Amino acid sequence: MAFSRNSFGKLVDAETARMLDKASASSKGMVSGQMLSNLPSIIQKWLLNSGIVGREPVHSVYLEQDLKMLLKPSQKKWANAKAKQYFTVEPPAFNWSVRMKMNPLMPVVGRDKFENGQGEMTIKLFSRFALADAKNNEKLNQATLQRYLAETVWFPSAALSPYITWQKVDVNSAKATMEYCGTKGSGVFHFDENGTFKKFVALRYKDVNDATPTEWVVTAIKTELRNGIKIPVGLKADWKLDSSYWTWLKLKITAIDYNVKGLPEWRIRSVDVR
Repeated sequence: MAFSRNSFGKLVDAETARMLDKASASSKGMVSGQMLSNLPSIIQKWLLNSGIVGREPVHSVYLEQDLKMLLKPSQKKWANAKAKQYFTVEPPAFNWSVRMKMNPLMPVVGRDKFENGQGEMTIKLFSRFALADAKNNEKLNQATLQRYLAETVWFPSAALSPYITWQKVDVNSAKATMEYCGTKGSGVFHFDENGTFKKFVALRYKDVNDATPTEWVVTAIKTELRNGIKIPVGLKADWKLDSSYWTWLKLKITAIDYNVKGLPEWRIRSVDVR
């Protein structure tokens, strides 16, 4: 198990190192108010409220999360987990890895990935036996793109990216459509009257075998200032079932760093990044 866990970690680190190596910093200098002028008014208010104006645009992110998860609606006891995630903005990509225990004897690791417009998902028991392994699927591609879109609330300057377009819905909400490398998805961002993010709602595939997408809602529970940027640090995610909503995830951001240059040196030495 120790060998399998170490091998899985090295795989994720190698993928992440390659992803970060492809990232490019913005050549536009600092974010200015003029850059926001063509956006819906509520998106302008959000970006001003978040504190990104006058700062360097974010081009890469590292964050850590504490999670509580219910993997099926009938599950009664929350499973605790810890996750780490890297993002890049140009090109848009993320690599998210998680470690959890279904019970004291069943450690599980997982990795979700979005890169080149395509998604991948892997879940392994004892870091070795595959419980899920999905890729090369249009529904998964769209679902992971929509996840990336929702999670830009942690690095709001990404809202200015050319692959995201905005359309006003009402005074406090706007629809974002993201299209990259042949994959396209959308969702509606909702805010309060001050431009603080409240929730993201999208029709999203819950499973690659689903015939139709399901309403997916990400709701902010707690908002704080981190590294000078106002972001939601506590969130929950729900799927809409026939007659109710299933809250399957609660998360807390425990650490976040912007414009990271790459993996820490001690991790780079342990992986083959060829």
